[in-house]
Amino acid sequence: MNQRAAEPVVFALLGTAHAVEARLEEALETVGLSLAKAGLLRVLAEAGEPLALSELAQHQKCVRSNITQLVDRLEKDGLVRRRADPVDRRSVRAGLTPAGRRAHAKANQALADAQRTIMEGLGAGQADSLKSALEALGR
Repeated sequence: MNQRAAEPVVFALLGTAHAVEARLEEALETVGLSLAKAGLLRVLAEAGEPLALSELAQHQKCVRSNITQLVDRLEKDGLVRRRADPVDRRSVRAGLTPAGRRAHAKANQALADAQRTIMEGLGAGQADSLKSALEALGR
């Protein structure tokens, strides 16, 4: 595909990605979360134990100051609690509270429902074709 033909496709992909992201954000608003907050809750839930903020930053591919601010907001909401690192006294770990586990479960359900609704617009083989095309673009 030449450059002129590729541009509309790439911009259509970007536009669609933004629209899908907005729909997921909207779904999470119903449970009082954002994609960033839900993503961090997911990482902590999957880890099953408190993680160092530096680990969270690496996992989320962002700088530590962003994670610190996000953990601040989640802690204020009662969803995360900071704990001293038992191995490194200079480090702090973040772990889910019981309310954080409940919020994570609600977020997962809201996201699953939104994703199902988004994908309903595709025909039988289109979802598989789209997945294959996106994987190829990601390489």
